[in-house]
Amino acid sequence: MWARRVVVVLVVVTQATFVVRAYHAAHKEFGFQMFPESSTWQADIVRVTDDGRRIPIADPWDGYQWSQMVHSRGLSRPGVRHHADAGLDNQVAFLDAALDYVADHTPQDRETRYLEAVVTTWHNTEEPQTVVLRSHDRDVGA
Repeated sequence: MWARRVVVVLVVVTQATFVVRAYHAAHKEFGFQMFPESSTWQADIVRVTDDGRRIPIADPWDGYQWSQMVHSRGLSRPGVRHHADAGLDNQVAFLDAALDYVADHTPQDRETRYLEAVVTTWHNTEEPQTVVLRSHDRDVGA
């Protein structure tokens, strides 16, 4: 009898932990919300070179194209305003990871020091907010 109670308590505690975690995690695994937020986002992404030039990722470089390297979650066209289908935190986390992914997977690019995204977000009906994301620095001299 006591074993069943322990199992029930463990299941309830585990489920509660997932729910609480979903409210504080960027990707919100196991955190279903029946009425998700109606937020949108848009990003201007540039490649920053050693000499300080800021080159938009819309322009292909060294055989690479952003839209061919990053094509999930609306990230292939970041300059277009998109619905944040799983929440703004989730979308911004995916974009942040995409910056690092592109920085890591462009070995022929010898001039980009890092990628930078100026992200404008509209959380439901609130005023727009801007955040700047940046990939890690690349070793372009190698």
